[in-house]
Amino acid sequence: MGEIAMSDRDSAVSVVIPTYNRRGLLPRALNSVLSQIHPAREIIVVDDGSTDGTADMVRTKYPQVKLIVQENRGVSAARNAGILCAGGEWLAFLDSDDEWLPKKLGRQLRLLDSHPEMKICHSGEIWLRQGRKISQKKKHRKPSGWIFQECLPLCAISPSSALIHGEIFKSAGLFDESLPACEDYDMWLRVSIRYEVFCVEEPLTIKHGGHPGQLSSQWGLDQYRIAALAKILESGILKKEDARAATKTLQTKCRIYAQGALKRGKPDDHEYFLKIARSYDSRSNGVSTQVK
Repeated sequence: MGEIAMSDRDSAVSVVIPTYNRRGLLPRALNSVLSQIHPAREIIVVDDGSTDGTADMVRTKYPQVKLIVQENRGVSAARNAGILCAGGEWLAFLDSDDEWLPKKLGRQLRLLDSHPEMKICHSGEIWLRQGRKISQKKKHRKPSGWIFQECLPLCAISPSSALIHGEIFKSAGLFDESLPACEDYDMWLRVSIRYEVFCVEEPLTIKHGGHPGQLSSQWGLDQYRIAALAKILESGILKKEDARAATKTLQTKCRIYAQGALKRGKPDDHEYFLKIARSYDSRSNGVSTQVK
């Protein structure tokens, strides 16, 4: 049947691309958005304090792009700046080191047109490391439906694959600017407990790894996932079964992190995260217990 005809949804998509000192990589991302079979309404690049001439490059080579330049405040602040100035009903995010296949928006919009009740859709991905395709494990399978518990072990949705209705940010909130990493994990916990998530299993996004500046391979990121889990547990929004699952995940991550801290000569961190894990021992029924 081919792609759907141009619909109102197509012209209602704002694409937000946060970037920091990736002048050499950003054109690949931008060109992939401009090559979409169904174009977006607008493309917003948020330059988060780059010092490599990124803003000048965008102004010169991509005059059709809406450019926001701000002091360096992190990826969450950059995405939030794009969200707040977006004119589209729907928002799609693309990290500046990733790219889309030309049919990405069209495939997702077709699914959303057939399910008007849905407010978020993501897709499969192709993973490349230094140009070579790498296999994805079973745990990286892209989930669909009410996926909160599937979002607990790891970040189940890639920001670069997500297409999100703007009302989600009114109910779930913006990206947490206090988190220097795992802000996407935090966001998907808040979204997936409130909304059913659709997935186009077909790979529509290419994620590039193995270059400088990526945080995903660094040790210690679980401390931010632990913070996100504690926050969602204290929110009072979880049903008992979801609270139990989140508590178990938090305790597991705390104990693993504590052992890692001990091996790295950080006894204070070791004791602190064990204390957090113990503080949730009584939370078998969703009752709030906080660490002071």
